[in-house]
Amino acid sequence: MGKEPLFDVEFVGLTRNVKVLDGEYTVTVKRLLSEVDETDLFIIPALLGDMGKAVALNKAAIPYIQELHKKGAEVASLCLGAFLLGATGLLDGKKCSTHWAYYNEFRCMYKNIEVVDGTIITDEGSIYSSGGANSIWNLLLYILEKYTNREIAILVAKFFAIDIDRDSQNAFAIFKGQKAHADEAIKKAQDYIEQNIEGRISISELADIVVISRRSFERRFKIATNNSVLEYIQRIKIEAAKRSFEKSRKNINEVMYDVGYTDIKAFRTTFKKVTGLTPNEYRNKYNLMRVLAN
Repeated sequence: MGKEPLFDVEFVGLTRNVKVLDGEYTVTVKRLLSEVDETDLFIIPALLGDMGKAVALNKAAIPYIQELHKKGAEVASLCLGAFLLGATGLLDGKKCSTHWAYYNEFRCMYKNIEVVDGTIITDEGSIYSSGGANSIWNLLLYILEKYTNREIAILVAKFFAIDIDRDSQNAFAIFKGQKAHADEAIKKAQDYIEQNIEGRISISELADIVVISRRSFERRFKIATNNSVLEYIQRIKIEAAKRSFEKSRKNINEVMYDVGYTDIKAFRTTFKKVTGLTPNEYRNKYNLMRVLAN
């Protein structure tokens, strides 16, 4: 466009040559982190593998990131890079996005950070984070627009064929429940919910099954699963509906009844709240039979 570049982009690291994917390839950095005194924006790439080990392997980067932010640098994490960002303490008391499949693990590691379910981008002033995998593009466009303007962001989105205003990764999420806890009574209740999705399940019924007072049951359920009882029931039912839309030729009413809903409006509202799509939109997008037919 005949304009001066606004960005001077550099790869930096703890060593001159960074092995990636178990040595499958190597990234050569321009400068070491110890040589960077200041920057406007520091981007943490996604980590890989066991998150605890990945953070430990990169712990030497933490004081550099903290110091750069202290000097005025904005910090962004891409996908699972949120785990290293979380380790800096810069997100304590704030909100964060990361890959949907790692929500529970992130919450276990960083109890002072709120993971926002389904979000593509979280902006906490000078700290940004993105959802899973290709959501990194949406964060990069968001930052690009902030540093330039909407026109440039749209131009880049068109050039790279990116949906610039995608704001949720919920449609891609697979809800498996949160069972990485030691409360056996709550696990029993979770199993009952998963085995009885076709029925109407009440909180009192579940509390009676595990022989706990309703108030205590609701409190313990929230602590163990990070969901209220009703939220959990909804998520399990909607997950079952999603699988049915993907693998069968059943219509919306049939699927709705199969997962225990009798009110089509309530089913549509809950389905869209959880997935970001209407039941019809989801079926048209992900139904295997339809894809094979085409």
